[in-house]
Amino acid sequence: MTIFAEKCRMNLAFNKILKKDLELVIPFIQELGEYKTDVALLRARLAEMFDQNYECFGVYLHGEVIGVFGLWFMTRHYAGKSCEPDHVFIKTEYQNKGLGKQIFEFIFQYAEDKGCETAELNSYVHNFRSHKFYMNHGFVIKGYHFLKKL
Repeated sequence: MTIFAEKCRMNLAFNKILKKDLELVIPFIQELGEYKTDVALLRARLAEMFDQNYECFGVYLHGEVIGVFGLWFMTRHYAGKSCEPDHVFIKTEYQNKGLGKQIFEFIFQYAEDKGCETAELNSYVHNFRSHKFYMNHGFVIKGYHFLKKL
């Protein structure tokens, strides 16, 4: 195997994170959200998410958590049973090494195994790198996500 091939195909493990272990997720989500959400509020929101149609996974390399992602499951009238990847985040030093492809291969297979027909996600409008990544992995832009604070 070439060095390039080794670099692009790391031996990752994807382990489900349970509600009791949500503290593992918080540092990753804080960094992803640029530390804009208070930790106590983030902790409370995550705890509530675990009581809904949400599952969370850690991305492990040699026993170290190097990333996280969440999955929402729902049925949509326009898409059937759907999986929505959320807060997909890998530590900076592991980015651009082919891990995203491995993560999404896992997500797609996991969703199919749960009977999902589609996957959909949101991406911030300023995150052009993610747009390119998602389109390279078969996603198409179907609309805009609107948010209104109440």
